[in-house]
Amino acid sequence: MPDFVLTLNAGSSSIKFSLAQAGADGAVTRAAGEVEGLGGQPRLKFQGRAATPLTDAQGRDHEAALHAILNLIAREFPDARICAIGHRVVHGGPRFDRPAVIDDAILAELARLEPWAPLHQPHNVAGIRAARAAFPDAPQVACFDTAFHRGHDFVNDAYGLPRELYEAGLRRYGFHGLSYEHIAARLAEIAPEVAAGRTIAAHLGNGASLCAMRGGRSVASTMGFSTLDGLAMGTRPGQLDPGVILYLLQSQGHDAGSLTELLYKQSGLKGLSTISNDLRELEASSDPRAAQAMAYFAHRVRYEIGGLTATLGGLDGLAFSGGIGEHSAAMRAAIVGGLGWLGLRLDAAANAAHAPRIDAAGSTIPVFVVPTNEELRIAQHALALAAAR
Repeated sequence: MPDFVLTLNAGSSSIKFSLAQAGADGAVTRAAGEVEGLGGQPRLKFQGRAATPLTDAQGRDHEAALHAILNLIAREFPDARICAIGHRVVHGGPRFDRPAVIDDAILAELARLEPWAPLHQPHNVAGIRAARAAFPDAPQVACFDTAFHRGHDFVNDAYGLPRELYEAGLRRYGFHGLSYEHIAARLAEIAPEVAAGRTIAAHLGNGASLCAMRGGRSVASTMGFSTLDGLAMGTRPGQLDPGVILYLLQSQGHDAGSLTELLYKQSGLKGLSTISNDLRELEASSDPRAAQAMAYFAHRVRYEIGGLTATLGGLDGLAFSGGIGEHSAAMRAAIVGGLGWLGLRLDAAANAAHAPRIDAAGSTIPVFVVPTNEELRIAQHALALAAAR
């Protein structure tokens, strides 16, 4: 009976999952899918097949969706033995700088961090609880999006606030760490001389951030205490003057609840365009507001690349990843087109083909497209910790 690692990535309205087979060379992904539309019109996607609608009962919450996933796995892989379950957890706070086997105390600590990442953490915790109930004997491993960034220098870790707030945990954490861990590993395989130097990885999707790396280790990130900071995103504003928050609270009748809705769900590309948070829809639109929203997105990416290059003291490579970074040739061109002063040039044909390397012959800095694979990283961590028990 083969051993498999199940990975779960529970978001606000979806659960991504994968099944990786454990072998002598580590974890090898055998299947992947997603339940999307939880709380609305739930659908199950699996292995590139057409999405299958789920009943209201199957998609009423994360626990019900997990059971739908498990039923699918049992049907498709009847001989699979789940030896470990790996969970993406968005926020690890100041304590967790590496994956951890989940026990009751750790689960309680992750639940206490829910206000630190309200869009993600409650669903991560719900997924863990559902998986523990379904597989009480399998080790459950938490893999943190913040862990890759722990160890930043103080100047890249702190805010200009009273020191006691820093000591209490109010500091810059950075996110998308599992993605950046994968990008760093892939760059080391395909361009080791670049990976050994100063690189910037751009994880661009509905959530978006940049990570400056030196020798494959995180030096700085555009995201901070929460997933709101840095770049504009699908529905999040990115960098924002704190005075705007005070004004909205004091003069516009907002409270914490309405601000949470505004900042997490109504801003970014969606808010600027008034059309959609999906870049594909904006690229297909003739509405000038769509063009303005996309121009702002590209501008913010270029702006932050400039700052991170200064932090690194130079740049030896740029890598695009994430849904937008991997699939939007137009957005990559818009971003790099404004960075000629840095020595960056794109090969138009390679970029249009989404080639692994897309810089032109005259570019002094190589530019890569590196598909991310957070699920594989989660599976590898879960397998390693399960084996060490």
